[in-house]
Amino acid sequence: MGREMDRHDFQQRFRATGAVVLPVIHVLDAEQAKRNIQAAIDVGCPGVFLINHDFEKEKLFPIIREMRQKFPDYWIGVNFLAVTGKFAFPILGQLQAEGVQVDGYWADDARIDERRSDDDQPEAEEIADIREKSGWNGLYIGGTAFKKQREVAPAQYGKSARIAARYMDVVVTSGVATGHAADVDKINTFRKNCGDTALGLASGITPQNAAEYADAVDLFMVATGINFDGDFYNIDPDRLNHLMSLTQE
Repeated sequence: MGREMDRHDFQQRFRATGAVVLPVIHVLDAEQAKRNIQAAIDVGCPGVFLINHDFEKEKLFPIIREMRQKFPDYWIGVNFLAVTGKFAFPILGQLQAEGVQVDGYWADDARIDERRSDDDQPEAEEIADIREKSGWNGLYIGGTAFKKQREVAPAQYGKSARIAARYMDVVVTSGVATGHAADVDKINTFRKNCGDTALGLASGITPQNAAEYADAVDLFMVATGINFDGDFYNIDPDRLNHLMSLTQE
């Protein structure tokens, strides 16, 4: 079941020497998305995620098409809020068939169930099959023990990570809520149990705390930590540049 990509391949894909920083843009409209993508490009950031935080997912589709047209060669990933790969992969496959390539898909919940045995993961298996059938060839970044999803006991973090590594290109976890830094022990447990699979961290990453996670984490997915103060929607280029410089030292 495992994918062919490992941590090294992931960094190579982004020409990175340390953790890759990919800003998460909470999309309002095409103009705001374009402005923020350009801000990321201007400081040499290798890619972004677009997420429909404030409206239904269907409104994101035309914006994805428009951004791909405006930025044909830039790495663009998406998150459709509150759905799983079961919904997303057929959409991504259809967009790809239309010539609209989405480079990465981040699921809040990859449907890993640490309460079941490693080999008894029917939802994750179903999603993997749907991914295969969709024909979509981008990176799958799957949320595991992730904020706002079913709570996972800390004693089960290792098992969650171990199972997740079999189903996705990048395992991603988080702190308890948006803007809250993740427990370092949690991240170290995930790192140990993900093997060679790339590990991502979302929520609470700032230039001030990035170093605590830098050795364990391959991908920082960051919004509030690189936005302007009190602004949920717009990247502060100086903050983004600062965070990137810390991860590539």
